[in-house]
Amino acid sequence: MSDQHLDPAGNTQQFRAYANRVDNEATQPKQRSMVLPVIAVVLAIAIVGVVAYLLLR
Repeated sequence: MSDQHLDPAGNTQQFRAYANRVDNEATQPKQRSMVLPVIAVVLAIAIVGVVAYLLLR
């Protein structure tokens, strides 16, 4: 009795499609999250505001 489950790694064409898909994903630039730069800018503005307030008081 043979096993009905076929291993996709045993199929060269499927393996090549998988390998090409992985290579294409690796070469595409990943989108950077804008959350960290926005937080840094807001924090810098807040610090400058506090320093300006303390100097002008």
